[in-house]
Amino acid sequence: MADNGNKQPMSTDPEQLTLYEVRQKIYPRAVQGVFNNWRIALVVFTQILYYGLPWLSWDGRQAVLFDLGARKFFLFDWVFWPQDFIWLAAILIISAVGLFLFTAIAGRLWCGYACPQTVYTELFMWVESWFEGDYKKQQKLNGMPWNGEKIARRGGKHLAWIILSLWTGFTLVAYYTPAGALWHELVTWTLGPWETFWIFFYAFATWGFAGFMREQVCKYMCPYARFQSAMFDDDTLIITYDYKRGEPRGSRGKNADYKAQGLGDCVDCNICVQVCPTGIDIRNGLQYMCIGCAACIDACDQVMEKVGYPKGLIRYSTQNVIDGKYSDQDIVKHVFRPRTLFYTAIFSGIIIAFLVTLAQRVPLRVDVIRDRLTLSRESASGGIENLYRLQIINMDSKPHQYAISAKGIDGIKVTSGDKIEIGSLGTENLNVTLEAPRMAVTRPTQPVVFEIRALDDVRLVREAKSSFLK
Repeated sequence: MADNGNKQPMSTDPEQLTLYEVRQKIYPRAVQGVFNNWRIALVVFTQILYYGLPWLSWDGRQAVLFDLGARKFFLFDWVFWPQDFIWLAAILIISAVGLFLFTAIAGRLWCGYACPQTVYTELFMWVESWFEGDYKKQQKLNGMPWNGEKIARRGGKHLAWIILSLWTGFTLVAYYTPAGALWHELVTWTLGPWETFWIFFYAFATWGFAGFMREQVCKYMCPYARFQSAMFDDDTLIITYDYKRGEPRGSRGKNADYKAQGLGDCVDCNICVQVCPTGIDIRNGLQYMCIGCAACIDACDQVMEKVGYPKGLIRYSTQNVIDGKYSDQDIVKHVFRPRTLFYTAIFSGIIIAFLVTLAQRVPLRVDVIRDRLTLSRESASGGIENLYRLQIINMDSKPHQYAISAKGIDGIKVTSGDKIEIGSLGTENLNVTLEAPRMAVTRPTQPVVFEIRALDDVRLVREAKSSFLK
């Protein structure tokens, strides 16, 4: 086709479309204040728990240990077996419902103060500031060509990160392999393949998530950020910017009459953005990327104090307060509303059921198996004997002596296997013989009940049903 000369020349540069925003590294500015102190306190508290519990002894064993090989979960004075999975499931349900309840009341408290991603990002940022300085020095170092100083600072930072990550991975495995034995295996280079894998896998995940991905995990990988809005309403306590008071924002002289200039209280210093670990501007309204760390509150309060304005331009409040439907003093009155009452009822009910059933739990299990070779036989005294095999599991952390008796038929008695001693967390098989008077056995098959009772603890009683053959 001939060119008519009217066509525009086609560009040779290919158009590039990206589905994701190119990440720009965030250098959060350090901030001081009440909420920052709370965050530091919770970081320290949670890490003392995490790193310390595997080394805590309880009755001669590790206080918290999930021994998958032995199929026993030790939690201080409690010992859970596979048969007790219902209580472990209840703990997870309580945690989930509790998260829903606290989110409905006060937003993303978990994310801002106790989430492992938040905690380890905070730890890694502390290490980063020790080696590279504050956020301005970090930016300067990042733009600096590679030289001895940069290699030393970056190398020291990553070495500290790797050590912290490896110790974190070691601690995780110490919850499944006794910490003392695991340490011995480590120093003697005799770690098993699975232990080695999980130590390095969790260390690598910690190093990658807390050292590099940081806010990307919260913004793109965490499902909680996506469904949190389903638990929010206009009475949920969240971090908010008081736009009625702050707008229109703008810079002004220190002694200027900013109200005469038509300005609000926001001086547009952008410090609230500079301290945000996810890089958002809270003045644009609530966003799913906000993790509720309250760093912007501390930063804004410092600025308000310096310029002589009232604090609270950015604060914990509700959307209804910001919209002027009621005051901050009335927030407490709106805590108990249908949504939170529903969550509270479910949360309280599950906790009560959990505690009651746990208090009534008998750490004793009995299984009865009939002797298939000898169904029934005549005893020397003329009665009828049945043979059974009892598997008795002492699920308590202390040894006990048990007495075995039977009921269900007049005159029935245990003629052999009426006592047994079982060590702590032990399992024993016991051959038991029951004898009943011939005249008392009126049917071909009659139900009987074994009673196994600890002689040294009246709480340990368990019954097991079986049948007696004529």
